[in-house]
Amino acid sequence: MSTQNRVCCLYRVSTDKQVDYDNNHEADIPMQRKACHKFAEQMGWEIVHEEQEDGVSGHKVRAENRDKIQAIKELALKGKFDILLVFMFDRIGRIADETPFVVEWFVKNGIQVWSTQEGEQRFDNHIDKLLNYIRFWQADGESEKTSIRTKTSLGQMVEAGHYKGGVAPIGYDLVKSGRFNKKKHELYDLKINKEQAAMVKIVFDKYTNEGYGVQKIADYLNDNGFLNPTGNRWSHNTIRNILKNTTYIGILHSGESVSPCLEELRIISDEQFKRASDIREQRAQAKRDLPRVPINMRGTALLSGNVFCGHCGSRLNLTRSGKNYTLADGSAIKRNRIRYACYGKTRKLTKCDGQSGYTQTKLDSIVDELVKKIFEKMKGVSKNKVIKSRYQKELNERKTVLTKLRSEYARETSKLEKLKGEIIKILDGESNMSREVLTDLVNETNAKVKDLRAKCEAAEKAVEAEHELMKDLGDRFDEIMGWAELYDTATIEAKKTIANSMIKRIDVFRGYELKVEFSFDITQFLGGITESPVQTPETA
Repeated sequence: MSTQNRVCCLYRVSTDKQVDYDNNHEADIPMQRKACHKFAEQMGWEIVHEEQEDGVSGHKVRAENRDKIQAIKELALKGKFDILLVFMFDRIGRIADETPFVVEWFVKNGIQVWSTQEGEQRFDNHIDKLLNYIRFWQADGESEKTSIRTKTSLGQMVEAGHYKGGVAPIGYDLVKSGRFNKKKHELYDLKINKEQAAMVKIVFDKYTNEGYGVQKIADYLNDNGFLNPTGNRWSHNTIRNILKNTTYIGILHSGESVSPCLEELRIISDEQFKRASDIREQRAQAKRDLPRVPINMRGTALLSGNVFCGHCGSRLNLTRSGKNYTLADGSAIKRNRIRYACYGKTRKLTKCDGQSGYTQTKLDSIVDELVKKIFEKMKGVSKNKVIKSRYQKELNERKTVLTKLRSEYARETSKLEKLKGEIIKILDGESNMSREVLTDLVNETNAKVKDLRAKCEAAEKAVEAEHELMKDLGDRFDEIMGWAELYDTATIEAKKTIANSMIKRIDVFRGYELKVEFSFDITQFLGGITESPVQTPETA
């Protein structure tokens, strides 16, 4: 077989209705061509010839009556190319008792046959048996192939920077693009709607800077007369979807396909979007008793959700009680008392030997002073020294992940090869395994192999992304230093967000002694400080 990498591509659509004659928009043949060119480039191959069949049924028209197939065969016999590349093998044909033999003809004549989606078709051993196997899979996988083609076409639209269609996200209008699909319908692009974009910015600002939850943001918009684009009241689900939508940083998605960053669509900065993602993840962990952002933004209490009794481990909840006082002039006033109460002790659920509660203002002032001391310490830390130390540790962790993934990938690949060997045994009548069971096992294992291969590639890129890692650590350090500058003059809502982002957990003991566990984002930059000693009001 030739070691050269000259490629002949074959593209085919079944009916005239699928053909895009003006080639100005995404359709089946342009999609196939783009996928083949991309695949050849990745493999380091050179495309030297292309053939296109318009409106030819691979199921009804036999190869001997297909001019393009015969032309490609003549080129193969003349040694004009080394590899036949198609988008999927059904582009060669769908006739069960013929197509496998067409593929075999090319292989026997020294031509490698590749599909961008299914890899290389080989015939090293047990040719007749494997041809039966091909027919077995050919009939079984037709619906999956149709799905792949549709997803690929949409994915390529997004990768080209075009909107794939549907209702415009909040913050955008649909505008005619001047491009047409294969049914001659005009396609649409997105354009920022300034009025709606202002509301999107409010959502992100309330969430990232003031610690609002999705329901509170919806209530804020509704209470202040903001209606959603449909003229209805805002719901928490709509807010949640906004916070997850990468369109607001100029990136479109279709499955795993991603567009380049389209600055003309940007409403939110990358930093603010990442912060919102971090907060969303942290709040998802709140039920594990390890929140890093405040669960409750109401009232003036600094702590919320991450403060616990040091004696029994129960959460400390805010309680309010009032007492009436008579003034000298005979008038009466009511003074409220706000405390952090031990839930376990007050409900008699635990044998707690600690205090039943702690005055809110006193405990908050201790924590407030502790936060300020941390910021003072941060200001004295060498940014370059800390970043380099953390960088090396993070890089080692990424290399460990990559090693583990490579081991899993090798194990599953070996398993897949063994299952393929079992196919021969089934066809020879030497296996007790049924074809249906083997089908499920091959599908499952093949999916695992593809998933692990993708994860390995991502892990390899993570290890290689040294500059990005260094920049990310630097940005995080700068964000924390930004907190330090903001903290003294911040609103109570902002202070809650900052304090709960810094502190993972506080355990309170008798006499207001504290044990504080800081968040990863703080400890990674504070060197030896990973957990505070027991703090008293005098030493905190």
